[in-house]
Amino acid sequence: MIQSSRQWNEKLPFTLLGYCTTVRTSVGVTPYLLVYGTEVVIPAEVEITSLQVIVEAEIEDNEWVKTHLEQLTMIDEKRMAAVCHGQLYQQRMARANNKKVWPRNFEVGQLILRRILPHHKEAKGKFTPNWKGPYIIRKLLPKGALYLGDIEGNDPKTAVNADAVKRWGSKCVPGNTENAKEKKEKMGKSAAARNRTSSSSRT
Repeated sequence: MIQSSRQWNEKLPFTLLGYCTTVRTSVGVTPYLLVYGTEVVIPAEVEITSLQVIVEAEIEDNEWVKTHLEQLTMIDEKRMAAVCHGQLYQQRMARANNKKVWPRNFEVGQLILRRILPHHKEAKGKFTPNWKGPYIIRKLLPKGALYLGDIEGNDPKTAVNADAVKRWGSKCVPGNTENAKEKKEKMGKSAAARNRTSSSSRT
């Protein structure tokens, strides 16, 4: 065991061995397999004989060389399978992350507020407001970037990320305010209908 943090370099080879011989979730195999085409025999398998060590100990040298040459010829196929596995893993992670993202749609000419970030000149302390505006969206760019302009017609030359803005006149909550209004109207209509049915039943 390491007695102090200054001895971390003594355990670095063991850490590297553990990393290279552990299955990576992103590719589904170990880095050692992608390099050499076969799984590694760790020191514990030599001390406590594993099935892989027993099988390789019983075969002859010529057969052992032939087996490893066959594994090397299939290394490209294993690497391509790891690449496909990595792409599927990224797609699964992207779908899981997109479920937590609330889409926000902006339009040219819409009034919005811009968040005051720490590197802005307006950020002078914790008692200053967090938002500035309103601004007008002059142009929409891909990847969620916006060109803003103020009410007086002055257009800054820098683009602003959509994550740093919100609709003017609405609270900074995820979702669409129009859908919330529609839900309130439906709830009000359903409540009125219930009241009418209850009053008619009483009469």
